[in-house]
Amino acid sequence: MTEPRKVVIIGAGAVGSTFAYTLMQSGLAREIVLIDVDRERAQGEAMDLNHGLFFAPPVDIRAGDYDECADAALIVITAGAKQQPGESRLDLVQRNVAICKSIMAEITSRTDDAVIIMVTNPVDALTHVAQEVSGWPRQRIIGSGTVLDSARFRYLLSTHCRVDPRNVHAYVIGEHGDSEVACWSMTHIAGVSLREYCRQTCTRDCTDRDREQLFEQVRDSAYHVIESKGATYYGVSMALERIAGAVLRDENSVLTVSLRPEGSYGLRDVCLSLPAVVNRTGVERVIEADLTKSEQEALSHSAKILKDVIERIEL
Repeated sequence: MTEPRKVVIIGAGAVGSTFAYTLMQSGLAREIVLIDVDRERAQGEAMDLNHGLFFAPPVDIRAGDYDECADAALIVITAGAKQQPGESRLDLVQRNVAICKSIMAEITSRTDDAVIIMVTNPVDALTHVAQEVSGWPRQRIIGSGTVLDSARFRYLLSTHCRVDPRNVHAYVIGEHGDSEVACWSMTHIAGVSLREYCRQTCTRDCTDRDREQLFEQVRDSAYHVIESKGATYYGVSMALERIAGAVLRDENSVLTVSLRPEGSYGLRDVCLSLPAVVNRTGVERVIEADLTKSEQEALSHSAKILKDVIERIEL
């Protein structure tokens, strides 16, 4: 594989440009290339970012075209129609499938040696589309999935338990959307189960109603942000920087990216988020946890919803 330092970002809108800004400050990339159907927009974003290079690690930032994909180590796709207030992520699917297919045709005509991260929503369905039309090994085309949802989950748990979110381990799996699943059975703080931690340190136990209300906030966070400011981009850009770091630094990090399981958790023929080891090859392996019966049923239900969407897509 190419030395992992060149990152191509397709889509210079709010998410793509904010990710470029986050990536620029991380020092992960040697080159950052912005591609957008509005070339002037991409050039303006690159110029604005370059004006801040005095304050950042050295990196070459520029606008470009699809030929830049030829030697890219990582290609991040953020282009597409954005989610409107009141619109679910799955409502976006028909509008964005055509865009996804066009972008993948441009990429695959120039390279077969990169890792692709799909960000555009509905991310699970579009990750599936990208895998189907590319012919690439499926582990090298992943979606941003529920990495941000899991971070939101940890943040809200940390607030509830009054502890640093970096000491909270918790995962959201399944669809990046309304049917996503909170893995309460895998949730712990410093190795202590959430229930036991609350018994030890909180004024009261974390009740089922507490859990329900907290997870409703996780699941509906994006809708509230979109209603308030029109789009989400800060949190997702930081989630993307985390995934990019796992790939570019070959970290073997466990992240809930969107992938196609080959029998894990009893699932096949659908892309959705599961805990997986991510490195320079993309997804190396899925980690299969011992879910409770209700969690497994909820995950299977989430997979069914996504399969129903995928079956309606015309490739």
